[in-house]
Amino acid sequence: MDLLLGTTVAKSIKEECKTQAKDFFEKYNRLPQLAVILVGENPSSQSYVQGKRKACDFIGIKHKDIFLPDTASEEEVLSTIDKLNDDAAIDGILVQLPLPPQINEMKVTSRILPEKDVDGFNPVNVGSLLLGEDVLSPCTPTGVLKILDYYNIKVDGKNVCMVGRSNLVGKPMSTLLLQKNRNATITICHTHTKNLKEITSKADILIVAIGVPGFFKADMVKEGAVVIDVGITRVLDPLSKKGYLWKGDVDFDSVKDKVSAITPVPRGVGPMTIAMLMSNTLKAAFRREEKK
Repeated sequence: MDLLLGTTVAKSIKEECKTQAKDFFEKYNRLPQLAVILVGENPSSQSYVQGKRKACDFIGIKHKDIFLPDTASEEEVLSTIDKLNDDAAIDGILVQLPLPPQINEMKVTSRILPEKDVDGFNPVNVGSLLLGEDVLSPCTPTGVLKILDYYNIKVDGKNVCMVGRSNLVGKPMSTLLLQKNRNATITICHTHTKNLKEITSKADILIVAIGVPGFFKADMVKEGAVVIDVGITRVLDPLSKKGYLWKGDVDFDSVKDKVSAITPVPRGVGPMTIAMLMSNTLKAAFRREEKK
């Protein structure tokens, strides 16, 4: 069984980004810049923003963090995005999700200019991705592809089962795998799928993102399959030093001896999200300068 370490792949991508950032500065005499909007004080979101800032500092990307209270109105958030859209020094804009209930996520993601949409959630980018265009694509699904490529796991002609249909992972993941440069045969499962075990146990590659820790047991996985566990949930554990553990959607201990390769949780898909955000920011910066 091969352990597919996202930490290793992410490190490689960040080194590539560091070189690209240096080239960008030498060519355009400025640093690429990412703006992050955080509404409220969600601990997980705050930690994630800190991780993004650390990655920016390492690579050479300027970062602008905007913190709004959880009482902020939808109009305040949209107005903040408008200012960043108009700011020529900003190459990428990201609004940290989830948002407080008074704010419509679709309105927010739609407001970001497609060329600055480094999360890949603007409907224009989503539609272009479906058509096979080279756009800024969602970071986590793109990160999964990078893991598969790094470890030379081919998806061409393979039966790939995607469990989860969210706009963040399931839908874009399936779209990317369907492209003619990937040629996977996709099955998408969700909460209304009948005979889930029967479907997942036939998949050559199983990708799961449902947010239910330890849900997928050995009898739900095909012998020799490749398993990509996107799920990550904080589970209370009084025996651990921190008082909690991070768990994936896959029951790792029961599955590991049956599969040919699997991503662990943590150190699997998680680190790829920030790495691909850095990559998208640089992609956006270069494209904006070239467009000028």
